[in-house]
Amino acid sequence: MPKAEGANTFEVELVNLWGEEFCRVLRKVRIGLAGAGGLGSNCAAHLVRSGFRRLRVVDFDCVSFANLNRQFYFQEQVGMEKVYALRENLLRINPALELEPVVARVGPDNFRPLFGDCDILVEAFDDAGEKQALTRLFFAVRAEHPRPYLLVVASGIAGWGENDAIRCRKVQDCFYLVGDEKTAVDKEHPPLAPRVNVAAAKQADLVLDFVYRNRHLWAEKAVAKEQHW
Repeated sequence: MPKAEGANTFEVELVNLWGEEFCRVLRKVRIGLAGAGGLGSNCAAHLVRSGFRRLRVVDFDCVSFANLNRQFYFQEQVGMEKVYALRENLLRINPALELEPVVARVGPDNFRPLFGDCDILVEAFDDAGEKQALTRLFFAVRAEHPRPYLLVVASGIAGWGENDAIRCRKVQDCFYLVGDEKTAVDKEHPPLAPRVNVAAAKQADLVLDFVYRNRHLWAEKAVAKEQHW
């Protein structure tokens, strides 16, 4: 079918899948991703393909050749800041994407301004200590304000094989863990594309399922004319 002039064919096809009402919800949800490595870059791709449009991705690192075995980047992007390289790649999926790239290291001093206005937060760090710190900050903000509504954390995704052990565990209504919760990255268990991508896809699926089940949170605020940040 020929593309209509000015039409975003990708989003037209999403409407065919979801219907216009839920697509409006998907376009309205703000998702924060803490990290743009193996988890963050691949999870972001799944989210964009699912119809989410508003992402804020925070990472301080640049693309290296060592990243290419599992992260959503390409050789010509080596040396680029990951958040900008990721935006470049995701815009090729959906030109209407509204991705805000932030070059920063997440910490107690900037967590609230970075993620306090996000509806959902996806943790995508490598370091276990950073994962725990982010979780504590999430609950500290949640004690004062209902947003973010959901935190999805990954734990135990290294190595290969036994991919059915990568499971989703509901800790609280607002908090899910993805992974086998034991296999950390080390010399015997390197980070590899298959298990990393399984976890990233499950993180994205949890987000999608949460939004669908709670779509009233955004449908009540949805308007015909999309508003930009």
